[in-house]
Amino acid sequence: MENELQSTDPEIIVGLDIGTTKIACFVGQKNEHGKIEILGYGKSNSVGVSRGVVSNIERTVSSIKQAVQAAEEDSGVGIKIVNVGIAGQHIKSLQHRGMITRENIDDEISRKDINDLIDDMSRLVMQPGAQILHVLPQEYTVDSEPGIKDPVGMAGVRLEANFHIITGDIAAARNIYRCITKAGLDIDQLVLEPLASSSSVLTEEEKEAGIALVDIGGGTTDIAIFQDGIIRHTAVIPFGGKVISSDISQGCNIMEKQAEKLKCKFGSALANEMKDNEIVCIPGLSGRKPKEISLHNLANIIEARMEEIIEHVDYEIKASGFRDQLIGGIVVTGGGSQLRHITQLFQYHTGLDCRVGYPNEHLHEPPQDTNIPSFSTGVGLVIKGYEESGENNQEIKKPDIKRNRSGFMDEFMKTIKDWFEKEEDSQ
Repeated sequence: MENELQSTDPEIIVGLDIGTTKIACFVGQKNEHGKIEILGYGKSNSVGVSRGVVSNIERTVSSIKQAVQAAEEDSGVGIKIVNVGIAGQHIKSLQHRGMITRENIDDEISRKDINDLIDDMSRLVMQPGAQILHVLPQEYTVDSEPGIKDPVGMAGVRLEANFHIITGDIAAARNIYRCITKAGLDIDQLVLEPLASSSSVLTEEEKEAGIALVDIGGGTTDIAIFQDGIIRHTAVIPFGGKVISSDISQGCNIMEKQAEKLKCKFGSALANEMKDNEIVCIPGLSGRKPKEISLHNLANIIEARMEEIIEHVDYEIKASGFRDQLIGGIVVTGGGSQLRHITQLFQYHTGLDCRVGYPNEHLHEPPQDTNIPSFSTGVGLVIKGYEESGENNQEIKKPDIKRNRSGFMDEFMKTIKDWFEKEEDSQ
């Protein structure tokens, strides 16, 4: 490649979204004004992923290579290190409270004290096969003084905090690592996909006011709830856009590829908005007559499944305990959010305001072809890479597979890497 830029350069961050229906790779760079610019992207059909989890290694590797190659050609950047999203029904979350007693009480509370508290949470014993992915601090308490957002610089002996801890299946992470390695790449960090999406579509004001992000992907629907600027609740629903296409295929007796195209071009989440006499013709197989499909019936099928997804979303919002504090309502993103009348259906069933989220909130003049909801996670992985680097380094340092934002994630990735190398040696 003639261009000198590489993904190992300090200012270059690459996000790789391994989804159920597509694999998308985005290359970003921070400009002199501190804004992130998307230099290029590539995507390919995902044929080895089911409901957010890798189910076929070789097919997934092939799709990753296609997406990365397309991103390299589009951006002129040689890609070696990537930030990868992780999702799936195996993702769980829990609340926990931690505490440390500081030895040197004369010094102010430092970032190191906070990192020590976070690392202490990483040593919680999980169920067999589960591994901590993220430890997210919420409010801090310093010497019985609660409700502190940032205790750095304060004086105190006893430092406590409430934590939102996200766990995942270590086998699923191993499969992701195997795919990335076989594709000739290295992982910088593994990021929960709804957290990545929130970075690209939500404003700081929305997070402060209270907001529920609903990312409707191909295989799963991911939820992240923020209030007072803090992540409060995460959940994964095992339904997405692909199951809607499957319903259409069965209900209209057509092939799933045709059902997907029909959904994307003519689909509506509200049957009442479609007229009974609106008909679309689908080509028949092997010389058979075309099949006529009523758009009203099509919308009925879509609405029934979307109502089921929304019921699960509403349940998770109520379970979070912040249902009455979501001033910002709901932001729906992902490929499923591109259905017509989707916001009206959410508002009708939840009673909350709703808008569609586009991945342009923190970008500098995003390319028109990347500013669509289905790319929220991929763009968010780029933004998340810069956020994490900025929080822990005054300057963005060169990515390294062994360097991570906190000790527990470093150990997690090292454990997966050691396991993979031992398995390779034994073959």
